Amino acid sequence: MRSATPNPSTPRIVLGVAGGIAAYKSVELLRLLRDAGYFVSPVLTPDATRFVGEVTFSALASEPTRTSLYGDPTTPIPHTYLGRSADLIVVAPATAHLIARYAHGLADDLLTATLLATDAPVLLCPAMHTEMWQQPSVQENLATLRRRGVLVLEPESGHLAGGDVGVGRMAEPAAIFELVQRILRGYRGPLSGRRVLISAGGTREAIDPVRVIANRSSGRQGYALAEVARRLGADVTLVTTLERPLALDVASSIEVLRVESAQQLHDTMIDRAPNSDCIIMAAAVTDFTVQPSSVKIKKDAGVPTLQLEMTPDILSELVASRRNGQIIVGFAAETNNVAENALKKLRGKGVDLLVVNDVSAPGVGFEHATNEVVLLGRDEVAETVSLRSKEDVSMAILARVASLLTQGAP
Repeated sequence: MRSATPNPSTPRIVLGVAGGIAAYKSVELLRLLRDAGYFVSPVLTPDATRFVGEVTFSALASEPTRTSLYGDPTTPIPHTYLGRSADLIVVAPATAHLIARYAHGLADDLLTATLLATDAPVLLCPAMHTEMWQQPSVQENLATLRRRGVLVLEPESGHLAGGDVGVGRMAEPAAIFELVQRILRGYRGPLSGRRVLISAGGTREAIDPVRVIANRSSGRQGYALAEVARRLGADVTLVTTLERPLALDVASSIEVLRVESAQQLHDTMIDRAPNSDCIIMAAAVTDFTVQPSSVKIKKDAGVPTLQLEMTPDILSELVASRRNGQIIVGFAAETNNVAENALKKLRGKGVDLLVVNDVSAPGVGFEHATNEVVLLGRDEVAETVSLRSKEDVSMAILARVASLLTQGAP
């Protein structure tokens, strides 16, 4: 429950300031936020006070600056007070140290504790020397936070501390302020305002009331795509073959539609496709079905003859009926001649992006928590996404989707 402010309709922003020379820019950002009428609560780390003064922020902000988890008689639990009442938390500058602690879930000062105690959107504005910005550990920590839905305004090139020049200069206060306004109007990431339709799991075709034709798909990649797309701002519908409550967890804001057979998946995807900006066919569809027996087939009747029939080609139908600007992503799970088969499928299906994986490789594909894929676009250029968590693979896929949506489908 949000704490009351002098005007409950006034957006409340927690302005976090970490210990870097760019902290002086945060004073100008604070002024811009206050001039716009926002209620601003400053939180400075102990290191930040080596660069800027508490009094300066208190004089310009809506309430006194806070620097500690302890000792404030008016707010005995300041991190929950700030985290619950915030409409947005902005950290400017966000140092490599702050980013690392946040990514690893540490709460050893008031600012990191507040970041962990909120469900409000968070905007990080990194600032550091070029060598630090380019460190793989820093980039991996930022990738983790982005995957969780944290917004990052990347630093600019320019003059740095000590007379150096390079990438790492914190974005200018005016640019941060502009993004703050967009976030308060609903922006949550590169998929904000987009409707994304995702299929997940493996379809099952009934042989009789007991037996089915199925495949090994666990649905993990599709579920990861749905969750990450939501964190990037999309309105997500997930069409899944997984039974509840055995299904993987997704946020309650994701619409979940349950299907079982390829025909059911076909009907649901075709029905929902026209209203979708992007369709991701991550489900593994059984290629064959049979006319099922209405009663259990008994062994004592001998080996039954199953007349296999083709299931609908859902991906081809989605491409054929696509509307202008709609992006369609297909998946190709291969075990041999991977590159050759993938290229053939890309050309045959006409998708905008094909996600290819060799499910015979260790740690890849079905039932694994990790995946390794190759992304093939219409230009047939292959981008390898090395072995990593399925959430991280989802980020790579959705980054391409966001770029394609910006460009528009051919």
